[in-house]
Amino acid sequence: MSQRAKDLAERLGKFNEEVIAFVKKCKDEDWRKTSWEDWPVGVVARHIGANHIDGAAKMAGMIVEGVPFPEMTMEQIDNMANEHARKHADCTKAEVLDILQKTGDGLVQFVASLDDASLDRTSYLPAMGTEVSTLQLIENVVLRSAGEHFAGIKKAVDA
Repeated sequence: MSQRAKDLAERLGKFNEEVIAFVKKCKDEDWRKTSWEDWPVGVVARHIGANHIDGAAKMAGMIVEGVPFPEMTMEQIDNMANEHARKHADCTKAEVLDILQKTGDGLVQFVASLDDASLDRTSYLPAMGTEVSTLQLIENVVLRSAGEHFAGIKKAVDA
């Protein structure tokens, strides 16, 4: 394991722990509040675990293994996210906590196992129209994008 991978794994673990702590404290009435995505707080928390954290692990694995990404647009990705939100509109806290724990642990273990060459390996990401490294993908999908979702649900609950 490289020091960079260890540092990233620690950041990801802390982020996931914060989301889990938030979900555990979420009251039933807060769980149904609507965030900026027009999804209930619980659905956004599920989206963070099932789509961002798990998705980042799968996509990063593709980069490391040299598997090209499928040709997808951001519109297609947004449509898939909206379909996920509709399908899981009634998700429970227990379900979401289980997803966050499993996907978060999986991503942290995966990242911790990487060396610097794996972190720096790149692949073309059609939805973004650019090359991304494993490190960039994980930081952008989890720490930036999922971080924005997390900030949104915290704001919805505090409103």
